[in-house]
Amino acid sequence: MSDSARITISRGKDGFFQIWLNPAGRDLLISQLQALSEEHDHFHIMPADMRPELPARNRPYEEGDEVIEWGKVLFRPDEWDRKHFPHVFDEADGEPS
Repeated sequence: MSDSARITISRGKDGFFQIWLNPAGRDLLISQLQALSEEHDHFHIMPADMRPELPARNRPYEEGDEVIEWGKVLFRPDEWDRKHFPHVFDEADGEPS
């Protein structure tokens, strides 16, 4: 059994977004998500050799999948978005749409 995190992010032929994880990859993703805060508001997803916070693999699970190796996860408190990106809220209730 491998202790190395395996995380593959892909979009299938039908456009469906998927995240494939082994147990170590799941634990790493959860720890990165839980670490997000107003002081630490994002983390990067990149190939492992770039030493990102969340390393992504480049081998697709299914033929025809488009693998996504680069990205960023951003923490966005409502007060920030109300100030900087108010268009993401519904006018009727002031809630994110």
